Amino acid sequence: MFTDSHCHLTFPELAAQLPAIRQAMADASVDRALCICTTLEEFSDVHGLALAYDNFWSSVGVHPDNEGVTEPSEQDLLDRAALPRVIAIGETGLDYYGMEDRKGGRSIADLEWQRDRFRTHIRAARTCGKPLVIHTRSASDDTLAILREEGEDGAGNRAGGVFHCFTETAEVARAALDLGYYISFSGIVTFKSAQHLRDVAAFVPLDRMLIETDSPYLAPVPYRGKTNNPSYVPFVAQQLADVKGLPVQEVALATSRNFDTLFFSGAKP
Repeated sequence: MFTDSHCHLTFPELAAQLPAIRQAMADASVDRALCICTTLEEFSDVHGLALAYDNFWSSVGVHPDNEGVTEPSEQDLLDRAALPRVIAIGETGLDYYGMEDRKGGRSIADLEWQRDRFRTHIRAARTCGKPLVIHTRSASDDTLAILREEGEDGAGNRAGGVFHCFTETAEVARAALDLGYYISFSGIVTFKSAQHLRDVAAFVPLDRMLIETDSPYLAPVPYRGKTNNPSYVPFVAQQLADVKGLPVQEVALATSRNFDTLFFSGAKP
């Protein structure tokens, strides 16, 4: 019934617990998960999960915040995207959060390597026709501008995709929707401090939503502060159901249908 559209099951917090996690998913009616790649170095492990289990799929990409890793060329991404059970490009995007503390006091101008990397992913996605999984943090203006510059303008032959773990404003959500992208909500939407995000969820149409855990991070209430895993994604769906005034089953079915539309049918809204 439920689909976790974004998780990191190869990360150390979860990799050793895979049998228990899969049982917990089955018990919670979480039928499927998209395992997200954040470096080329980890791709074989992420892809291996998709090959080993018929309810897991894989992406290929290099996270915008990862330095000191293999820099992907467009061909690197295309070669891996052509493999079985690879259904998305990413996660990719821009992350300007805490630059002074986390990036050695550099300015936004110093992060041109992030913007170049993002463009490489967009071009690969457009070439292979697979959607983008976009990470944007404290960088929404540049994220949207680069998408538009690269032809992701909501019309024509575009890649499309999803803004994952959405934490931005309703205005950013509206812009992403106008470009034809989906919006994915994580456990953050359940946090007491996240009323602004619940307001965004009320605005986003149900047929343009996905749900995710981003596990092992961001466990939803009532597990906030603990290690997250895909079996907790129903708590995200329940919060969205409460916001929309709908049964949770309707949210589960709609977000799973949206996952199919985005990643399997090739249809763009």
